[in-house]
Amino acid sequence: MIRFLVKRLTQAMVVLLLVSVLVFVLLHLLPGGPARAILGVQATPDAVAHFNHQQGYDRSLPEQYLSYLGRLLTGDLGESYKLNQSVASLLAERLPKTALLAGLALALAAVVAVPLGVLQAVRRGRAADYLLTAVAFLAYATPVFFLGLVLILVFGQQLQLLPAEAPQADTVGGLLAQAPALVLPVVTAALGIVAAFSRYLRSAVLDNLAEDYVRTARAKGQSNARIMARHVLRNALIPLATLLGLYLPTLFSGTLVVESMFNYPGMGLLFWNAAQSSDFPVLLGVTLVVGVATVLGSLLADLAYALLDPRIRSVT
Repeated sequence: MIRFLVKRLTQAMVVLLLVSVLVFVLLHLLPGGPARAILGVQATPDAVAHFNHQQGYDRSLPEQYLSYLGRLLTGDLGESYKLNQSVASLLAERLPKTALLAGLALALAAVVAVPLGVLQAVRRGRAADYLLTAVAFLAYATPVFFLGLVLILVFGQQLQLLPAEAPQADTVGGLLAQAPALVLPVVTAALGIVAAFSRYLRSAVLDNLAEDYVRTARAKGQSNARIMARHVLRNALIPLATLLGLYLPTLFSGTLVVESMFNYPGMGLLFWNAAQSSDFPVLLGVTLVVGVATVLGSLLADLAYALLDPRIRSVT
């Protein structure tokens, strides 16, 4: 197990280093260079030269990257030139709120998808299976912004059961205190994942139902419910643990649409506002965080898979 952990952590560190290289390259690919992108096209050559010297952009690229990497390791992600605040402090304010939204959506997706996937598998070829499959395909294929609009029109405008705007509190506790306002953003973010998870679990359950150990258990007189709960579902949930980790970064990037629709004060809304005002340091900071979340999500998925299935540790 220790060898497996060391190998996966080493791979994660290499990927994180590549992510930092990618963000550094993106910084230098900005239109007109970092100085023009930040100061604007009307900036004078003297202002551009002063900015480049002040920020170290007049040095060689290797020196710039080492300096950039050193700042990253100390938590320095630069300054927002539109908000006059450090990018790190902005992300520290918004990241917990986005993590709350993503975590609630992921938890809701897992809770709903598991019984739906099992139901589709045990009712294979029947009306319930066809109906749930059609609904899952529809939810998976529908864009997130359209799902959000439908939910707002139905539950926020027509029925007036839920607020159409997300809570605007400054803290995670304040957001949770306004639970009804969280319902629509969480459901919007979770619907597509429910569809994907339920279909994946249906396939996993059907594969396990065809295994020899299921026939042996039935030959011993065990009931279908006992076989499903103690054997089939336990094995079918192992790949789902991998999906949970892999979908975490997808949720972080997907919250951009959800947060902008419901005015949710998270990292996605920060990215959206920064894109509209060309606040490139903030854009690159959010990009870096999403890249790190992708690596960590993949690492957590590998570790969860190894803990749940000892065969993975033995092969790796």
